[in-house]
Amino acid sequence: MTRLDLTHIYFLLDRSGSMQSIKSDTEGGFAAFIEQQRTTSEGECRVTLAQFDDRYELVYADRPIAEVPPLDLAPRGTTALLDAMGRLITDAGVALAKLPEDQRPGTVVVAVMTDGIENASREWTHPAVKALVEQQTNDYHWQFMYMGADQDAVEVGASIGVASDYSVSYGRGRARDVMAATSEKVAGLRRARRTDATARSAGYTVQERDDLSR
Repeated sequence: MTRLDLTHIYFLLDRSGSMQSIKSDTEGGFAAFIEQQRTTSEGECRVTLAQFDDRYELVYADRPIAEVPPLDLAPRGTTALLDAMGRLITDAGVALAKLPEDQRPGTVVVAVMTDGIENASREWTHPAVKALVEQQTNDYHWQFMYMGADQDAVEVGASIGVASDYSVSYGRGRARDVMAATSEKVAGLRRARRTDATARSAGYTVQERDDLSR
């Protein structure tokens, strides 16, 4: 049985050139997200951060949340979202499969944050990523969350397998707010998973969607 008291958050962050205008807001929002997860009493938490433009970079992996450093975002390049998601999810799956079952996290969260539309992937397609996301969701109860700035995030999320309840659009400059809302969902999931390995987090509410899109 997996460890119900252990959560692993995989955060995939867009660092393409268009993120420059919301760099500070994103860095502050990420800091607040980590602080909330750090102070919750819902068991142990580890974090993996990857960022992407037209290249994929693993910033750190399997880091205890108490040791997560401040985010230093350096925007550049174009948006290879599909390649980044495919790489992150497959690498995570391989790493977790190598662990004895009783050392695997009972809760796996994959949070994706971007302000751009896919325009540079070469290896992965929308159908392939969608199939991968749905497999991990249905077979292993991973929780995927998609945050998209200035776009129809529900439509984009659906194209990559993320359920509509867990995809949210946010206005440019609302990065702190969308990360705060997402952090609340993750904290709620961590509480629920302490007793139910298949529990889902609450989705974004209508009010949250209205507020964040402005």
